[in-house]
Amino acid sequence: MDVFLRKNFKYMSYIKSIVGVAMIGMAVVSCSRSNEEQTADVPKEYPLSVVKPEDRNLSVKYSAVLEGRQDVEVRPEVSGQITKVCINEGAHVKKGQVLFIVDQVPYQAALQKAEAEVATAAAEVANAKLLLDGKEELYREKVISDYELRTARNSYKRADAALLQAKAQFREAQNNLSYTEVKSPVDGVAGMTSYRVGALVGPTMVEPLITVSDNSQMYAYFSMNERQALELVSKYGTIDNAVKSYPPVTLGLKDGSVYENEGRIDVISGIVDKTTGTVSLRANFPNTEGKLLSGGAANVILTYNRPASLVIPQEATYEIQNRIFTYKVMDGITVSTPIEVFKINDGKEYIVTSGLSVGDTIVAEGAGLLKAGIKVVAMRPQSKVEEDKK
Repeated sequence: MDVFLRKNFKYMSYIKSIVGVAMIGMAVVSCSRSNEEQTADVPKEYPLSVVKPEDRNLSVKYSAVLEGRQDVEVRPEVSGQITKVCINEGAHVKKGQVLFIVDQVPYQAALQKAEAEVATAAAEVANAKLLLDGKEELYREKVISDYELRTARNSYKRADAALLQAKAQFREAQNNLSYTEVKSPVDGVAGMTSYRVGALVGPTMVEPLITVSDNSQMYAYFSMNERQALELVSKYGTIDNAVKSYPPVTLGLKDGSVYENEGRIDVISGIVDKTTGTVSLRANFPNTEGKLLSGGAANVILTYNRPASLVIPQEATYEIQNRIFTYKVMDGITVSTPIEVFKINDGKEYIVTSGLSVGDTIVAEGAGLLKAGIKVVAMRPQSKVEEDKK
């Protein structure tokens, strides 16, 4: 009997120990849950911001290649040796200014010969006319036959045709002599040349004598992707309207400065490059002072004016599957809100086009670390926090 009682006493003590441990565990869990619930009920401090309209000017840079209004390759129209170089490389030239002179002696002789042939042909015409007049008189008196009269008339026509041919050769000789003076076809700046006095040149030569660049207007050629081009055209309705209505653009130079003269887009290609998927555009800039150099590189800067826009920091957003979200604060609780933003941004802010309204409160920072349903309050200024610590 004593043995039985001792065994039962040990068993009961063991059961009491287990029950005690379980009760202690339940108490710990209950306290932990209570603490978590109390912590969840305490709003967390976050920087909050009230959405309001603000004016913004956004810009986008496109790499561009500069070309002058026209680069004209100057070649001689007659063959011969250069007898004089009348231009300095890099000098400003006017349309019609003489740049080179080709040996004129053979062309002067050809002109004199053509002039003599004109005089001879004119004399032949005069003789044929006298003969024709005599034949017509004799025909009226019925002294000669109709055949002789027609023969005299044909002789006159041949002489007249020979005179016309001689005059044409004379004009050609005049032109050839004038071509010995190689002139600038446009106003511009002369390029470099390797031709000097004594060089033999001709109209079939591959390399030009010199290139004259008209840089009074400078064209900046650049490209944008197909989506951007379609948005640009759809905004104005047609390509022609986009060209006419698009606001002035600026030019960023390689030294970091901005060109002082504004330009305008004057050409938008209607063709998408199959290789790059881009559309070509051209902007026209005045260059009367010659500061822009043909063949140089620059950046065309397109500016977008967005008055009274809803602007939020990019730190106030997060992305899921290419969609942008922000946390709107409603009754002190975070609510995940999808938004649409303007396609252009400065890397720091978004211009919201839909999803938010004026007066909405959002979490301004740390959106990627938040989740919906959290209680938040506006973060106190640092000075106020330090005062509370004291």
